Amino acid sequence: MEARTIASPGNPSAFSRILSSPLYRGATIAMFLSGVGVSAAAPQIVLFLVHELGASLPVAGLFYLTSLVAPVIGYAVGSYSDRSGIRLGLFRLCAIAGFLGWAGIAISTQVWMPFAISAVVLAFSGAAASQVFAAIHDELSRTPARTDESVVAVVRMALTAGWVVGPVAGAWLAAGTSLRTMLWGTAICSLLQILPLGTLSAAAPARKDDAEYQGDNADFANWRPILPLLAFTGLFVLVTAGESVKYGFLPLYMEQSLKLDATIRGAVIGIQPLIELLIMPFSVILGQRFGMLWLMCMAAGLGVAANICFAAWPSAGGMFAGQILMGGVWGVFAALGIIVAQRLLPTAVATASAIFMSSSAVSSALGGVTGGLGVAMVGLPYVFWFPAAFSALAVVGLAAMARHDRAL
Repeated sequence: MEARTIASPGNPSAFSRILSSPLYRGATIAMFLSGVGVSAAAPQIVLFLVHELGASLPVAGLFYLTSLVAPVIGYAVGSYSDRSGIRLGLFRLCAIAGFLGWAGIAISTQVWMPFAISAVVLAFSGAAASQVFAAIHDELSRTPARTDESVVAVVRMALTAGWVVGPVAGAWLAAGTSLRTMLWGTAICSLLQILPLGTLSAAAPARKDDAEYQGDNADFANWRPILPLLAFTGLFVLVTAGESVKYGFLPLYMEQSLKLDATIRGAVIGIQPLIELLIMPFSVILGQRFGMLWLMCMAAGLGVAANICFAAWPSAGGMFAGQILMGGVWGVFAALGIIVAQRLLPTAVATASAIFMSSSAVSSALGGVTGGLGVAMVGLPYVFWFPAAFSALAVVGLAAMARHDRAL
């Protein structure tokens, strides 16, 4: 167990609580650095494999499938965290794994090396953020206030802000130096996220007596308590699978079919995270008013509309409309997703956090397969009808969950 706990003043203002708490403040900075580092490398890794290591485009595209190992590792790390209560200790180990993984990729000389490193080492780095959110949950549970959900939302906003800055910073660094230098930058960001939290230790969850602990273990063996979380995570995957399709094919469609200027294309891609950041602060308030699952159901409906815009509105206006709607989708799910996941499995918040946050790997894989097969079957822009259908299924599923669990 981690010995030293972190006090929180319990200020009703979320921003005041974050500024005055070493844990919340450090977590916010750490998540921003994490977002910058990962998002800087994500758009550049295929270029690195092709230009630096000589991989073919089909082989380089398979790199993203290595992230499918992350949910398995995330579940294992989360389960151990829930048993031991060592939240921030595991976070530091996962962050170090991120540094070693990206540094290893930066010095790779063979095509197979980044694939192996990503599957074996970087899979652990993906669990770092989930441990931070589990530590925040523990501290909020120890010193509850009405702004608890807003605190989580602000920390999650920092991660999103990192994803706004990272791609620009990564492209600039790669153009000004080299792709290998850019990957070293990602490695350094992974290591730097340890510093804001210093040597702090999060308040560990209370231990249960042996009978209760054994009873819970029996339930977990049967997967009963975890099923609602898995259902919710699966619906989140359906909503977000279109992101891989969009980032893989929307720029190509705008360039080759719509003949849009590069500046317009960049504005279309860049508007989504800005809308997301604007909406996130209001998502908690709206979730408290209408219910979080109902609000997510509405957001999934925006996902349907967004993909219909991409598929059936062949103009710059249609592209902007689709991206603005997707900003609404992410503004809701990014702010509330981790909160709902932890509430669906309150006795194992680290496991819940890890499962939910690692689901992006499954979403990317589903989107990649859908995009590849869909373009071959129906072409552009009709491939976007597939993620529209996925989001429609998510609307139905989230509505069913909202009717069943009125507490959310």
